[in-house]
Amino acid sequence: MTVAYESLGTGRFLRMLSITLEQLEAVRDANDRAEFAGLTARAQVLERETDALEREIEDACLAAFASGLSVGELAFYLVVFRSLSNLERVGDYAFSVARDLENLAPRTRSATLQDVLPLVRLLSEMVETLAFAFAERDIRAAREVMQMDFEQVDALYEQMQRASLTRLMERPEDTEVALTAGRMARNLERLGDHLVNVAERLETMVLSQRAGRAAG
Repeated sequence: MTVAYESLGTGRFLRMLSITLEQLEAVRDANDRAEFAGLTARAQVLERETDALEREIEDACLAAFASGLSVGELAFYLVVFRSLSNLERVGDYAFSVARDLENLAPRTRSATLQDVLPLVRLLSEMVETLAFAFAERDIRAAREVMQMDFEQVDALYEQMQRASLTRLMERPEDTEVALTAGRMARNLERLGDHLVNVAERLETMVLSQRAGRAAG
């Protein structure tokens, strides 16, 4: 297996991450412009690209497995193959948030929408950091993704849930809005969990490769 072939796998995988980043940035852009019409359609186009790319990468991994790989190459393709479902779910969650936000925006106050943005910004940063970690096989960056999730995503998630509950108690007639906001928070938190899963696999792969080189 050539370095160029592995680079191709890396490039495809990074494209899946960049699609997630585009989905999150579409949410941020819609909020900045206060124009949410079309957000679902844009996110759906990106989700379809994610699904197509997932199938393409899966086929490439299966072909690689059948071709005879070195230990290091096998570890790389296993990380990619096992992470595909995580990135597919990440895309699903990003799409769900975009759809809920477009539906919610006309019926709620700006404060509810603003609650979403800190978490979206943080997740965007996590995606960018994970992309760097994967491209450079950088353990420090992979661990930064895990740390951001543990220290910040969970706290912001709890904050959004508390805000939704408070608004529900203050305005019982806004039950649907509060429940939708809570669902958005939960989907964003789960999105972060899937990014962490990929970061953990990457960390394990790099540590194993380093140990193998040291033993050799």
